[in-house]
Amino acid sequence: MTQIDIMTELRSAKVVESLKRGTRFGGRKVDEYRDIAVQFNISQNANGSARIKLGGTDVIVGTKFEIGKPYEDSPDEGSISVGAELTPLASPNFEVGPPQPMEVELARVVDRAIRESHCVDLKSFCLTEGEKSLTMYIDAYAITQDGNLLDATSMAALATLNNTRLPKIEDGKMIHGEFDGKLKLKNQPLLATFAKVGGTLLLDPDLSEETAMHSRFSFGSTEDGTLVAFQKGGSGGMTMEEISRAIEIGLKVTKENRKKLKE
Repeated sequence: MTQIDIMTELRSAKVVESLKRGTRFGGRKVDEYRDIAVQFNISQNANGSARIKLGGTDVIVGTKFEIGKPYEDSPDEGSISVGAELTPLASPNFEVGPPQPMEVELARVVDRAIRESHCVDLKSFCLTEGEKSLTMYIDAYAITQDGNLLDATSMAALATLNNTRLPKIEDGKMIHGEFDGKLKLKNQPLLATFAKVGGTLLLDPDLSEETAMHSRFSFGSTEDGTLVAFQKGGSGGMTMEEISRAIEIGLKVTKENRKKLKE
């Protein structure tokens, strides 16, 4: 066990002790996010990019396009692909090599919220039906892991989509360095994540709270309250009452977060 692991375990014990006294370690309310800082357009080479600092968690997301062939079952649509990379730069627990389970989960859940909300009009990505279409890659990179990578990446992805520029297409080819307006979103999907520590639900768990948690619940929603994604983590369970309470809180707080994710 590394020194960082030992410190995290000690902080996790403090988390449990604080909750037994009716307070959250660190002073936050149980339904409160850490401070959110947003930086737009951090990459000149990407079609869109953003960096989110959620407390001590730091994530960068960028978008790029390429021209490909549409899928046979959707010949008049383009596609999106979400990827996530967790390297030792973010945490000594992350390794270089094949995709780690956390990377796979992170990419899939963020992808699900975006895809199932239908915020991107994939038909607008069609160039020639059945022959050519655009694929948009949404790539996330964790810089620092201090808990709740799901929400931090979801925020960074939405901020990035809000400032993504569409590539200029001439004669079926992309003109590199030239753009044709901004991507228009139909809605603004975001995740909200809760950890259950003991019998207490904590919004936006930091790393020590994640270490102490029995279970985790994340859901994606749009600004009109439509639920578009669910994800359960951890070995413990949650009651329907706890899930309903989490959704009620999450729908309220994500309204404020969306305001911060537009330029």
